[in-house]
Amino acid sequence: MNIEAAYQEHQKAIESVLKSGDLLQEVVQKMIAALESGAKVLWMGNGGSAAEAQHMAAELMVRYVINRQPLASIALTTDSSLLTAHSNDFEFETIFSRQVEALAQPGDVVIGMSTSGTSANVLKAMEVAQEKGCLTIALIGSKVSPLSETADYCFPIHSQQTARIQEAHTFLNHLICEGLDAHFADGNA
Repeated sequence: MNIEAAYQEHQKAIESVLKSGDLLQEVVQKMIAALESGAKVLWMGNGGSAAEAQHMAAELMVRYVINRQPLASIALTTDSSLLTAHSNDFEFETIFSRQVEALAQPGDVVIGMSTSGTSANVLKAMEVAQEKGCLTIALIGSKVSPLSETADYCFPIHSQQTARIQEAHTFLNHLICEGLDAHFADGNA
């Protein structure tokens, strides 16, 4: 274990988020507008990104730091009966797109996380979300990928290490939560 090397790679990944500051501000404003119009945020990803989807949905529904009204948010990774039935009866590749097809409405925000940027199930869901008129946001690793070329907004993290990419995704998502908290804590609805 090389703590110094891990720290340096972590810093490089976090700097990716800092370089996306203007884009992040724009995305937060789009999310505010969507939520104010009655839209919801749908999160998805596989493995650690699935856990991150649950984490972020909870931050919006419960609270991040400031007490405020709940913000409509769903993790598409949490219903074990749905996930296993769909994987058994259909295919894993459509596990999120099926949910987007049923739950997403025009104007909703769909956020897909994939450290590789190539997760077929996330990509298919983003395509369905766009067909439905949703705002699509991708959090990926450093590679140009199908997901980076599909989403309306994309946040690449400049690292080749999955753990460092996931750490930066959490940092980015917490910044989104801070922006939403700052707006909605003032009683804006």
